[in-house]
Amino acid sequence: MEKISLVVSAFNEEQGIEDFHKEADRILSDYVKTEEGSGYTYDFWFVNDGSRDSTGELLKKLRNENPETVKIIEFSRNFGHEAAMCAGLDHADGDYLIFMDADLQHPPMLVPEIMRKFREGAEVISMVRTENEDAGKWKNIASGMFYSLINKMSTMHMEPSASDFFALSKEPADVLRNSFREKIRFIRGYVQNIGFNKATVSYEAARRVAGESHYSFKKLFKLSMDTIVCFSDMPLKFGFVAGVITGVAALIVLIVTLIGGSLKGTAAVITVMLFLFAVLFMLIGITGRYLSAMLAEIKDRPIYIIKDIEK
Repeated sequence: MEKISLVVSAFNEEQGIEDFHKEADRILSDYVKTEEGSGYTYDFWFVNDGSRDSTGELLKKLRNENPETVKIIEFSRNFGHEAAMCAGLDHADGDYLIFMDADLQHPPMLVPEIMRKFREGAEVISMVRTENEDAGKWKNIASGMFYSLINKMSTMHMEPSASDFFALSKEPADVLRNSFREKIRFIRGYVQNIGFNKATVSYEAARRVAGESHYSFKKLFKLSMDTIVCFSDMPLKFGFVAGVITGVAALIVLIVTLIGGSLKGTAAVITVMLFLFAVLFMLIGITGRYLSAMLAEIKDRPIYIIKDIEK
């Protein structure tokens, strides 16, 4: 029989982790009893991403109550959502892997639809969010602007509103395990651009069952910068463009001065200098971001450290 593995990252989810398991286990249990699901078994791979509340204890309770279906990967500390998904990818042994969060914003009820897509020949399934009740207006606008920007800057295409809710069959999962091991990474971007037979499923993100989002503005900004570094080298080329623009501006000033004009006043000189220094510091910052990514690869430190694993 083939196996479905749900890979679930959890960080401080004590208020909702049991509700999530109850709902997802009910749906999967019902599904494998149907005619179309009769050829499958299932399990859960929970990745405890260094939770500081009672999430770890609750996961062990679920494990004791469901030893055949609940597996736990426990990090030594918090390594972040990307690292948690990577650990789940590395260790989950199902024929079909479905990645989702533990807050029920990624609806488990869509598992039968995902499996239907696999039976139709899909190998990579991206879940595209049509609405997010928890995200405010500005967050949705910022998300749309980000995807538009990265698609213009990169040769790869990102599906707008695609999320960390996705599914993989065995072959593309092996490709991600073996060939996409960057220290700074954006897994949902890799999923959308590794090829294979791809399908999409639309869904509405419900409100979190409990707690609040762990993605602050600072974390979202860092994720955006990491994504640009992963998928585009266009910011590095900005230095050439800035050099051309400032060179042309300097030539114009020289011509104006030679034909009798003049730039008067200390304010004008200071403004020009501030503009040039702003461009220079921005270019240094961009270069530093790419050098930081290169340094992380050279150090080759582990993406995550496992404290304990219960299979």
